[in-house]
Amino acid sequence: MHSMTAFARTDLQTEVGSFTWEIRSVNSRYLELHFRLPDTLRGVEAQVREVLRQKLQRGKVECSLKFTPHIQSQGMSVNEALVNQLNGAADHVHSLIGPGNALNALEILKWPGVLEQPSLDSKAIEQDALSVFDETLKQLIEMREREGAALEQFISQRLSAIEEQVAKVNDLLPQIISAQRASLLSKLSELKQQVDAERFEQEMVILLNKADVDEELDRLKAHLAEVMRILKQKGAVGRRLDFMMQELNREANTLSSKSISHLTTQIAVELKVLIEQMREQVQNIE
Repeated sequence: MHSMTAFARTDLQTEVGSFTWEIRSVNSRYLELHFRLPDTLRGVEAQVREVLRQKLQRGKVECSLKFTPHIQSQGMSVNEALVNQLNGAADHVHSLIGPGNALNALEILKWPGVLEQPSLDSKAIEQDALSVFDETLKQLIEMREREGAALEQFISQRLSAIEEQVAKVNDLLPQIISAQRASLLSKLSELKQQVDAERFEQEMVILLNKADVDEELDRLKAHLAEVMRILKQKGAVGRRLDFMMQELNREANTLSSKSISHLTTQIAVELKVLIEQMREQVQNIE
């Protein structure tokens, strides 16, 4: 199980320059890919996009690449022919407009094309960029796996706590029913009314039917087992877990609405808290 929240960064120095890849991933319903690449390396976007689609299934992923070529180490040369042309043009303009407007050396060097940079092997640069990206993506996936393991442990703890609460309800039901019967008899005694035993039992049956939560408890147990099964699956399970959180919450709400005791009401509230805690974390699972 993988989390959708992760960050990875890789720096690499090569003969042609330095590369820095950063990949950020946060939760999203779908796979959203965003890129910030230098213009000279726009050609790698298609390949990078395809790799991400193969490796990831959900999440908003932002990829940025910085590339600094090592031009200084490879030297520069001056285009002497262009300098001569510029100087001749400056002399001609000078003869037309008068003295004081001649070009200086710095202005000439700023002219486009005067300083010639050595050509770079674009294929080699792209290959290096892709190699660094692969390493960065590997780190991202490893972090998503670690975060996923932590989320699995968190959810498993909450599932165990829910199981304990469900067991409490099972244990308390006979006591609650007995206490409800005694409470009704006590109230009738205070009213000093004769009660038809058969009619009393009929009313108790109606009351107990309304408060019967056996079906809800069975469904809660089944949902818990399904969540545990999903946690052990590989691949993207976030949407399935999100659906199961809805089902668990539905049963907890029904349990609360059928409660005839403050004890079961407290348990229902605790169930809702545990389920909501899980639901918040499930939003981060791929």
